Amino acid sequence: MPIAIVVWFCIGVQVFKTHVARAESLRQTPLYDFHIKHGAKMVPFAGYHMPLVYGDVGQLPSHQHVRQSAGLFDVGHMVQSNFRGGTATQFLEWLTPSSLSTLAPYTSTLSVFLNERGGIIDDTVITKHASDAFYVVTNAGRRAEDLAWLSTRLAEWNASERAKDGPVEHEVLDGWGLLALQGPSSADLLQALTSYDLRALTFGRSAFVPLEGINVHVARGGYTGEDGFEISVPPAQAAFLASALLRSPVQLAGLGARDSLRLEAGMCLYGNDLDESTTPVEAGLSWVIGKDRRTSGGFIGSEEVLQQLKNGPPRRRVGLIVEEAPARQGAKILAPETSDEIGVVTSGIPLAPTVGKNIAMGYIKSGFHKKGTTVAVEVRKKARPALVTSMPFISTRYWRGWAA
Repeated sequence: MPIAIVVWFCIGVQVFKTHVARAESLRQTPLYDFHIKHGAKMVPFAGYHMPLVYGDVGQLPSHQHVRQSAGLFDVGHMVQSNFRGGTATQFLEWLTPSSLSTLAPYTSTLSVFLNERGGIIDDTVITKHASDAFYVVTNAGRRAEDLAWLSTRLAEWNASERAKDGPVEHEVLDGWGLLALQGPSSADLLQALTSYDLRALTFGRSAFVPLEGINVHVARGGYTGEDGFEISVPPAQAAFLASALLRSPVQLAGLGARDSLRLEAGMCLYGNDLDESTTPVEAGLSWVIGKDRRTSGGFIGSEEVLQQLKNGPPRRRVGLIVEEAPARQGAKILAPETSDEIGVVTSGIPLAPTVGKNIAMGYIKSGFHKKGTTVAVEVRKKARPALVTSMPFISTRYWRGWAA
């Protein structure tokens, strides 16, 4: 195996180190046996046995295949939930800064759960089915923290006058499968399995779709910057549907490719790029804050968030092109002339496959965050030149619709 790939593999393992759990306590997705059958190298991630790579197909070719054709990921470790009840919209608008009351049915939005200081407890995708029904996906690595926090908030809400128009129920879809079909060929491949016209399912929209005789929830979107779909499927049918989707030219893809793809797409990994001390304004996620919420507030943590929207945050998440040597998580970002520490790298990879350069993202002191600013990154005790750049590092190819 070439040295560059070995180094990249080691960095990939480093990226996931905060999610490693004791092997004897690891959970399994419904596709565990499917992964073993297809030669997956399984590793601990977010409390689960998860595939890193498959057989002799390394991270680099897997990454490139997703960009050029289509890859199939198991993301069944994510926590899938339903929230139902007469005040479900109001409850979720209390927990998040998003404008869910104006969100169209079967439309999704990225959002964040916030603590009282405006820090991000978790990032989440919220899909509105109706004003009293929402499907929510959260991170596996935050499962225990999220569920405990949601339980407390739900009890508080339902015991209050705010629930007078109906209490809210929370159902965790434990053991359900979640498949991500990603890449420019994904729509054509999925269309061959359904009578539903997928052209109507634009980016950020979802529907219940018949696939191979199973009625499943399909959301158009994903974590790679490519066109794609996330498919929620009952546990008993997960392996069957994965096998049906695994047809030429689809290849199975694991955590290694998923991390490099998401970093090129400028997407955050909780525990690396987001945590409870980081606000959505600092994280460059101000767009998840609804226009009406910026004046009305009313969500947990709104005081700090609205103050930062008005006056600016002390630091900001940025992209970096690093010369000479790749930067890993934890590397210091330095002012170019004084070498004062002005930030920290939170994610980074060498020679990103699509970009062809060492890329990273991190947080930098406001004032140094503008695109084109020259800074330095400390790698192996030496300051390496770096350039602040916008994200994503690639052009995204989400399906927005076809020309009339």
